Amino acid sequence: MTVTRGDADADMGSGSGSGSGVESGKRSEDEPGSGVMTAFGRQLKLLRLRAGLDRAEFGKRVGYAAQSVASFEQGRRIPQPAFIDKADAVLEAGGLLLALKEEVARAQYPPFFRDMARLEAEAVELCAYDTHMVKGLLQTEEYMRAVLAMRRPLLDEETIELRVAARLARQEIFGRWPAPLLSFVMEESVLRRPLGGRDVLRGQLEQLLLFGQNRNVEIQVMPLDREDNAGVDGPYTVITRKGGEQFVYMEVQGRSNLLTDRDETRLAAARYGIIRSQALTPRETLGFIEKLLGDL
Repeated sequence: MTVTRGDADADMGSGSGSGSGVESGKRSEDEPGSGVMTAFGRQLKLLRLRAGLDRAEFGKRVGYAAQSVASFEQGRRIPQPAFIDKADAVLEAGGLLLALKEEVARAQYPPFFRDMARLEAEAVELCAYDTHMVKGLLQTEEYMRAVLAMRRPLLDEETIELRVAARLARQEIFGRWPAPLLSFVMEESVLRRPLGGRDVLRGQLEQLLLFGQNRNVEIQVMPLDREDNAGVDGPYTVITRKGGEQFVYMEVQGRSNLLTDRDETRLAAARYGIIRSQALTPRETLGFIEKLLGDL
């Protein structure tokens, strides 16, 4: 089965991590301002009024400005998990707000990426091949901002902040236990493209070296001079869940595909194995990145 997610209007961590989805900055009915966020905001306001608190006093107790509280109540801004925890306690909500915590967390992603975000959080193994930019899971905050600022049509600052926060939250996968097996292969050109400037690139390369030191993480580079490259069909990510069930996620030009057919996912995983065998080894890759840093 091939599930197609159409009209992606925001880049939140494409299979390539490059944001191959087209971002218009336009919010769909499932994004902030409607759906679960509207329900959460109304619940928050009712509980605050029940407690006899105005926005300023409530904000002081939870450590947020009254303006931020208003944005949460009106569904214009997605609250962080820490806010929900504090709000539920301060308002003595008895878990009413906590019950919405998971759905609120999912709302930080654009609709087309939410299934992938859920699978990523459940992955016991994740293998990604990237051709244009560093994968979202590996990006520094500065690199994220540079990439998001380049989207056309332009994104507003609030949307950029939301996207950055969501990508940083996804990097919790590196500290999860049991540790998932994480493999990343990227084209050499990805590491040479100075998106955001040389300082941003330098910081990104340094972060790749740090991630590459983790025992459950393998980063490999596909050199430009390779005559054999099985990745000619483009970037994609293979996710394996506990029990061996596999999925393949891809994005291109505003469309996202989630492949679930067993034959398709098995072939994609096998192709990834070939790509890995053609790239530099993880140890060679770390040396290659160190050389790139020395040349900057």
